[in-house]
Amino acid sequence: MLSILDRYFLRELAQTVAATVVVLLVIVAGSAFAHVLQQVANGSFPASVMFQVLGLRTLDGLTNMMPLASFIGILLGLGRMYRESEMHVLSSSGMGPRGLLRPVLILGAVLVAITAGVSLWLGPWAVRTSDAMVAAANRSVIAAGLDAGRFTELPGKGGIIFVDSLSRDGSKLGRTFVATQSEGKGGPAHLKLVSATSGELYQESNGDGRFIAFKDGWQYDIPLGANNWRQMQYQRNDTSLSEVRADEDDDPAHSKSSWALFQSDDPDDRAEFAWRANAPPLTLVLLLLALPLSRQSPREPRYGRLLLAVVTFYLYYTLLALGRAQIGKDHWHNQAPLWALHALVLGMAGWMLWKQYSPRKLRTPPTGVAA
Repeated sequence: MLSILDRYFLRELAQTVAATVVVLLVIVAGSAFAHVLQQVANGSFPASVMFQVLGLRTLDGLTNMMPLASFIGILLGLGRMYRESEMHVLSSSGMGPRGLLRPVLILGAVLVAITAGVSLWLGPWAVRTSDAMVAAANRSVIAAGLDAGRFTELPGKGGIIFVDSLSRDGSKLGRTFVATQSEGKGGPAHLKLVSATSGELYQESNGDGRFIAFKDGWQYDIPLGANNWRQMQYQRNDTSLSEVRADEDDDPAHSKSSWALFQSDDPDDRAEFAWRANAPPLTLVLLLLALPLSRQSPREPRYGRLLLAVVTFYLYYTLLALGRAQIGKDHWHNQAPLWALHALVLGMAGWMLWKQYSPRKLRTPPTGVAA
């Protein structure tokens, strides 16, 4: 049964952590939005699926955001209580470290469970869903910007295309008309007209190039300002669309399921699984580390301890990232050094908390000194 003090701590800390999550989520979404816009501009996928991909990429970013949000949220919540002397009043009333640890551990259990679900399941699922959505969009002329019954700019080619009908999935075209203009080398510009009774969108075997195969039609090559135009009848005529460019930051291991990574012997897969598996203990250790780091007197600078805590988090996070790199290079064959780092930081947090709540020795005046 939770006491009144436990419910008060849980309410105050949960509100601060939730507010921190919202703020950091906006920052992560802004960064993901800039990256998605760059990919759309590079031709990695059409703009029609931009916001769906943005939402999925933001979900994936929660894996790295949850430990930091939990850490800063606890720091801000307890720091406010210390500045307003609430913690000092509670300590003078007999509240020891156990009264503070109990609500923090209850909240920590919820945050660790959320972090574990995001890092081991939700994040990889979001990446796989995003990749599948982009692949499906690149296979459809509807997602590439074409629409039946109206003239549309040809994606990436600077021309005009008209399609009278499209299949439901956007891969089959009805009667089609295409007009493109190209600059001649040392001569007049050429206008190229293509008509077809049907068409089909397809990709290269590696999924990079996109092409429209026109069937049973005519092609006209008309030099502007001249009369030596050419006419050609064809059974099939292929025209390329904008090239699909792969994202340079894509990591194949990042989209795999956690179970597949656990069963793999590849160093990159083991490094990715180690990173996901260490997110929940990272969250718990940071929550306990926030308890001693949040302690401050009312006269201390408001963000002095917060700056120290952020530097501590940066060093902790950097060491974990270096450990992940060592696993990826196959220098380390297990996660034991990472768990040893968690144990070291946890021991340091426990020692700092014990020093804060341990009884202080009274100073005795030197002998022979008059009162």
